[in-house]
Amino acid sequence: MKGGYAGSILRVNLTTGEAVKEPTPEDLIRNYVGARGFIAHTLYNEVPKGADPLGEEAKLIVATGPLTGLFIPSTGKAHVGGKSPLTGGYAEANFGGHFPVELKMAGYDMIVVEGKSPKPVYILIDDDDVTVEDAARLWGKGSFDSEAALAERHGEDFQSCVIGPAGENLVKIACISHDYGRQAGRTGLGAVMGSKNLKGITVRGSKAIPVSDIPGLIEIGKEMYRKSVQHPAFELWQTYGTSSVTNWANRIGVFPTRNFRSGYFELFTNIAGPAMNREIVIHNKACFSCAMCCGKYSHVKTDDYECYVEGPEYETTAMIGGCCALGDIKDIGYANFLCDDYGIDTISGGSIAAFAIECFEKGIITEQDTGGLKLSWGDPKAVFEVLRMIAFREGIGDILAEGTRAAAERLGRDSQDFAIQVKGLEQSGYESRRAPAMQLSYMTSDIGAHHRPSWAVTHDLKTGRETVEGKAEKVIELQHTRPLFDTLGVCRLPWIEMELPVSDYAEAFRRATGLDLSEEDLYRVSERVWNLTRMFWVREFPDFGRSYDLPPKRITAEPVLSGPTKGAVLPQEKVDALLDDYYARRGWTKDGIPTEEKLKELGLDRLVREKG
Repeated sequence: MKGGYAGSILRVNLTTGEAVKEPTPEDLIRNYVGARGFIAHTLYNEVPKGADPLGEEAKLIVATGPLTGLFIPSTGKAHVGGKSPLTGGYAEANFGGHFPVELKMAGYDMIVVEGKSPKPVYILIDDDDVTVEDAARLWGKGSFDSEAALAERHGEDFQSCVIGPAGENLVKIACISHDYGRQAGRTGLGAVMGSKNLKGITVRGSKAIPVSDIPGLIEIGKEMYRKSVQHPAFELWQTYGTSSVTNWANRIGVFPTRNFRSGYFELFTNIAGPAMNREIVIHNKACFSCAMCCGKYSHVKTDDYECYVEGPEYETTAMIGGCCALGDIKDIGYANFLCDDYGIDTISGGSIAAFAIECFEKGIITEQDTGGLKLSWGDPKAVFEVLRMIAFREGIGDILAEGTRAAAERLGRDSQDFAIQVKGLEQSGYESRRAPAMQLSYMTSDIGAHHRPSWAVTHDLKTGRETVEGKAEKVIELQHTRPLFDTLGVCRLPWIEMELPVSDYAEAFRRATGLDLSEEDLYRVSERVWNLTRMFWVREFPDFGRSYDLPPKRITAEPVLSGPTKGAVLPQEKVDALLDDYYARRGWTKDGIPTEEKLKELGLDRLVREKG
């Protein structure tokens, strides 16, 4: 058994109820390393072309990395993957907390869930003992009550990830929830669980994780923690977490406001970090082995509602706050609570609510569609009700539950122009008409318009916000670096905020596993995975190419209405220049398809044969 790896893959067939354990292949480890890499390889090779994302052939995959659960900073990460019911393409999301570590300590590098149960169930894992249990009493419950019920039934030593009503109702922006506030949020993987009648997975592990060089790993781990806690930004990060981004984003004009009409929200001081800490935060919360404690546990109380919730984090504040023009942190906190309990991705949820408000403003949606509800900017009750209607597919919520792209196709009347998405995934929380590297990041992300694989706003600030020259090179660099952390099974925030070098993680990988993969080798794995996920799209869509990488018309033709970037657009000729440079540097065709030469160079020869 290799150090850093649990050594087994668990396959659970919900149709038959059978659970089978098999060894983690050596070539899978060497060529794909872990987590994100394992998911990309398994999805491409095991899910048939054209499979219905919500059908019995689809698979749900949960994977850890070689550093998950080890004592270096922030190793409480797992990746979830499948075919997206929202986009039809490659899907993945990750979550932190403690479930990933329990899964690894139970002896599993990856779970592959197959088939479909005839009734609601959950998977119970207690080391080698794996059973499929009845979940009839959990079905219909929110995520919070479901997780609490599983903890009460099995004990606090067990960790669970669950879906809420949105996942059960096959809402295509449904997420998977863990630890009362940690979500695998994007791409609709909660609906994949719901389609299999799978309410949750509960796990306890008591096994040691093997390590090749224990003294060496302890040494590098101590050094990484020392660098983190001595970093000048450490105290600020512990104080505010991601909510510190809100002031900065408004100052530079990238805070999405009123469905990306603007990059500046006039009420931002009411919803930024200081206001949040003053009004609702109780204490900090951290994932396994993390000293940064970016989670903020909050108590929200008004005359109309009361809740406890983790957050809101920056993305939620941006997409439910700025994008819907909610100017009170308590309203955003309660909307966050509703999304978490329903099991809705707050990024897509906020984006779709903003889209619905704009449709109502323009007469595309009417009170007849909403059951008499008036939708307007800054109205928290309207946002709360839209989220509920989406979760339970009631009224207009049934259309909105399909995502902004599908809803716009259904509603028509040029609503596609302000459905802010790429490849069907709603864009996350940065308005990027004057941040071309960031917009290119959204355009080329392998799951759709998400910031996780490449956050390039600071590069735009450093190199010029008007120019597109050199932006593609930086985006590609980031798309190899940031997803590498997803492959290793760690959080990327210590690298970003505490400036821990990638070389430290590469050294930790070598000491944990004993494998002779250099930092350059790990980057090569990351590039291999990026091209493999691109080829998944190519396989699934006969017309896949440049047209799938284009942003909506609002980005290319509508000037920003207010704030520091007022008047900005990213014209189509700049979009084309960005893509031309990006494709050329990637070794892809002018239409964005990996060439045979590139695929062979990366050891993806099988894909060349299939392509031919």
